[in-house]
Amino acid sequence: MKKFAEIALGVITSIGGFLEVGSLATSAQGGAEFGYQLGWAVILGSAALAFLMEAGGRLSAVTGRTLADQMRERFGIRVFLLPLVATLLVSLLVLAAEIGGVAIALQMATGVRAALWALPVAFLAWLLLWRGTFGIVEKGAASLGLVSIVFAIGAAALHPRWTSVAAGIVPTAPAHDGARYWYLAISILGASISPYLFFFYSSGAVEDKWTREHLGVNRLTAAFGNLFGGGLNLMVLVVGALVFLPRGIHVERYEQMGMILTPALHHPGFVFFLATLAITCFGTTLEIALSVAYLLAQGLGWEWSENLRPSKDSRFTATYTLLILLASIPILAGVDLLGLTNFSMVLTAASLPASVLPMLVLMNDRDVMRQQTNGWTTNAALIVIAAMSIVLFLAAVPLQILGGG
Repeated sequence: MKKFAEIALGVITSIGGFLEVGSLATSAQGGAEFGYQLGWAVILGSAALAFLMEAGGRLSAVTGRTLADQMRERFGIRVFLLPLVATLLVSLLVLAAEIGGVAIALQMATGVRAALWALPVAFLAWLLLWRGTFGIVEKGAASLGLVSIVFAIGAAALHPRWTSVAAGIVPTAPAHDGARYWYLAISILGASISPYLFFFYSSGAVEDKWTREHLGVNRLTAAFGNLFGGGLNLMVLVVGALVFLPRGIHVERYEQMGMILTPALHHPGFVFFLATLAITCFGTTLEIALSVAYLLAQGLGWEWSENLRPSKDSRFTATYTLLILLASIPILAGVDLLGLTNFSMVLTAASLPASVLPMLVLMNDRDVMRQQTNGWTTNAALIVIAAMSIVLFLAAVPLQILGGG
């Protein structure tokens, strides 16, 4: 019974934490410009993340150690520096975008400029990490993100033609603006398969003291959590296609997104959109800050745990403190928040090979995984994901120039 409760809670956490500033922005843009055509990118990204999270959780359950820790030991610190630096730099940009997402939601709610909210949001995130535990971050903040289910309600209220939505799951060539189409496809994939997600998931498995007995919990949590979370992401694309596309609106500012749910739910739709943006972005801010602190501490052999008092792992806490402070600077400077979001999602996609390729090697190493090495299905999936990550790496910068402005 306890295991079923863990699965249910894990799925709820995944649903609540799946939608954040990157997924909301890129899916809404995709729907606004190409209707349901980019539905395949949402589904592909969700499926890829499910395989990566299952692998990272399985590794931690079998070895009692994290993915980052195993990478450093297996390949050495010099090789590990590549995923470490790539994830650190990309995550810093994504963290800034998430803080900006909370700030823009508060701006839309109060009329006070987003830049003035940057430091209060950063301070509150730091305070929760400083005073809180891993359970608060993993289950508390993410579970509040269940408010994002409002997009499924909004999509149903707009009565889409579901056969057309299903057709979007099959990749097709765009009828116009091919560079923009593929740029948004990469942005959606980057938002879905951010490396911090599977590094955080692996660290969380160690924080929660998973063992081999949790392998089934891990499999079901990764599968169903991403299934439902990806479904919500798809609903954002559907609502964007039904609301923005007929009106010829291209989403170029977050303020435009404020009306995405009003045709279906009227004024409560605006309120629920702001709540979804603020809560999910704040929860993701906590997760990214922790994930990077985990990654650095594990890579350099420091003491680490969100459940320890800050005085017991001072370098770990100093890492997330500095990271949150640095990430707030672009918001204080008044950068284009939507542009920052798109740029960070594309760079996230480009950084994937640095993490996915070492993971593929580790998951087939019997010295590490013993009897729990990858089966042929998981290997086939990870090889496809690894190949896709290389394609994304090669295509990201040219498409940023051609399709992203």
